[in-house]
Amino acid sequence: MNKKYTLGFIGSHSAEEVGMSSKFNNLDSLVVCEKGRDELYTKYNDFLFTHKMVLEKFGDLIKTENLNILKDLNVIWLPNRSFSVYVSLDIIEDKNAFPIPIYGNRELLGVEDRRSQYDLLDQAEIRRPKEFNSPDEIDSLAIIKVQQKHKPLERAFFYAKSLEDYETISNDLIKKEVISETNLKEAIIEEFVIGPRFNANFQAYGLEDCFGRFDFVGFDDRIQTNLTGLLELPAKDQLGLDNFPITNEEVGHKGVTMRESKKPIVYEAAEKFVDSTRKHFSPGIIGLFALQGALTQESEFVVFDISPRIPGSPCLGPTSPEMRRLSLKYNQTIQSPLDLCMMEIQEAIKSDRMAEVTT
Repeated sequence: MNKKYTLGFIGSHSAEEVGMSSKFNNLDSLVVCEKGRDELYTKYNDFLFTHKMVLEKFGDLIKTENLNILKDLNVIWLPNRSFSVYVSLDIIEDKNAFPIPIYGNRELLGVEDRRSQYDLLDQAEIRRPKEFNSPDEIDSLAIIKVQQKHKPLERAFFYAKSLEDYETISNDLIKKEVISETNLKEAIIEEFVIGPRFNANFQAYGLEDCFGRFDFVGFDDRIQTNLTGLLELPAKDQLGLDNFPITNEEVGHKGVTMRESKKPIVYEAAEKFVDSTRKHFSPGIIGLFALQGALTQESEFVVFDISPRIPGSPCLGPTSPEMRRLSLKYNQTIQSPLDLCMMEIQEAIKSDRMAEVTT
């Protein structure tokens, strides 16, 4: 008889989608919530989850008594962005510190927060924005990605086309306490790629003999607090806002599509990415991932960010035409990208191959 498993995940970011997909696919779930942020899961959507754990803070997940609960429920952990934010990456990567099997490749989660994502893109020969090593190298429109002073998990972007621009704007942001001098020293300066943005989302498989290397699941784009509002203003009003600090706090997503003639470029980038992760982060990428970039006028897909885990984008299921195509491919209803994770997990349970899809 197959062992009974429970899917565990942090109650934030994409937990509603994981709960919905696990319930739709008849898999038990455990949502781990933080006190004061739990009502969305424990009150308004409690029907989505089989089990609920409410902690004083998410970091308490690694306490022995809580890990024992996960072990008793035979939890397979599904990592979302909040997991790597609220639980130390050093702990996540240490199987003794977090001795719970993770669906996917736990070593790749750290790529998102370290410069190694640029190394990985270079190793994969995927075009990324040109970097400027110092402000005095800026000779074209650049975007400066710097952490906010009072919100260390969020970034404040600003733009400069020269050293003079950089110094004027950064000094103003420091004066307004949007950023600090320490934040600025650690900032990334890179070319601003002009073109429409596309987050290209994929599902990679550990059970390649059953499902192939990967499936494309659709595109989305981000809605950001003040940037989205700024861009909706008339041009004359935008110009009247001197040194307006652009922040990168994502508050939503929207579904987008791409012309068929351009899509092969994105598939090619995914092929290179999967190959590179298998070479440098064995066993490679497993599960959902996104290559976030922009499409240039020269038909280059320039990738500026990698998300090696579940996307926080519930619009993908309802807005992506790929769901219907994947339903035909697998002869079962695929309503959400997460249904593909559930499909592989169920096959791994059925064929006793869980070790091939977890690390």
